[in-house]
Amino acid sequence: MLLIFYLSLLIIIYTYIGYPAILFFLVQAKRLLHNNHAKAFEFDQLPPATLIIACYNEAEILQAKIENTLQLKYPVNRLSIYFVTDGSTDNSTEIIKKHPRIHLFHEPDRKGKNAAINRIMPLVDTPVVVFTDANTYLNEDALFLMVRHYADKNVGAVAGEKKVIKTSTRSAAESGEGAYWKYESLLKKWDSELGTVVGAAGELFSIRRELFEEVPKHVLIEDFRLSMRVAEQGYRVVYEPSAYAMEHSSASMQEEEKRKVRIAAGGLIEVFHFLRLLNIFRYGVLSFQYVSHRMLRWTLAPISLVLIFLTNAYLAFDGGTIFVLTLSMQLIFYSIALLGYFFQNQWSGLFVVPYYFSFMNIAVFKGAWNLLSGKQSVVWAKAERRKVI
Repeated sequence: MLLIFYLSLLIIIYTYIGYPAILFFLVQAKRLLHNNHAKAFEFDQLPPATLIIACYNEAEILQAKIENTLQLKYPVNRLSIYFVTDGSTDNSTEIIKKHPRIHLFHEPDRKGKNAAINRIMPLVDTPVVVFTDANTYLNEDALFLMVRHYADKNVGAVAGEKKVIKTSTRSAAESGEGAYWKYESLLKKWDSELGTVVGAAGELFSIRRELFEEVPKHVLIEDFRLSMRVAEQGYRVVYEPSAYAMEHSSASMQEEEKRKVRIAAGGLIEVFHFLRLLNIFRYGVLSFQYVSHRMLRWTLAPISLVLIFLTNAYLAFDGGTIFVLTLSMQLIFYSIALLGYFFQNQWSGLFVVPYYFSFMNIAVFKGAWNLLSGKQSVVWAKAERRKVI
């Protein structure tokens, strides 16, 4: 019991605190040892690119998305804009057809985002492809800032930053997701500096056309699969924080749960797919980053939280002041998380970390159950977003 307790505690501390600390010091050392001047295209040197937006029944926000897309700074004659509306039953197609600069691709059957992208990619003949979501808004320099990195032939993909739009009425979903993405964005920045980003966010990322591989139907987080395959082949996935996609948080924690459970289920699929990355002798730093930043979060870390609590309870009742203290700390932490659950509508910053941390790890177990029970659909279930600005 003692061994399980300490091993589980070590896994949790390393995953959420230890790895970021080690990453920080490695990046600082690299900055001192290497004067890194990355190659970058100037604006008039940018290669042709295609921007792809796959959407389903987004008529309510499509006009705003189109206006945001058309104001992006990129040479007009080198940018193709593709909207894919497979399965949409609202008036999305009519809205898009009003804009001659945009290429519309529609199929009546809804087969999911992977199928939509796989159908369109054979039509793309530009050296760079950028993917973004219909419910996100990009800063006007986003495409330029991302595509400029492809001047370096070692760069195979570029990940943008995700930002959660703050509203005047903060919610549990908004506060939790916002805090999480600040933490995650910092790790992505350091990961990129050390070697490569391990998993791009689908809200905004790009890839060399030649490195794109058709995404299998069963894959749930295609952005992760595509970007990790780029890294696995020896290319860098660069993080560009100045290129960002802004979106509202989920309308509620129930809506946020849809996303997190799907991501967790997709992450477990990817863990098995990328087991070969455990070979540190072949993949070196990539193995270290992948296991530390991704694999542990989707596998051992959630299990360790359960084991820590159970073994701590046993050791506390078996005697030992230190274990009574650690059990009390856990009970306080989870009590605050529980209060966060019950008082979502009277949200307080006190609850943010305990509640959202617990919520995310519970989502991993739910995602695992959905996979094992066959309940997880490959067709994306759109989470309702907050509309208050």
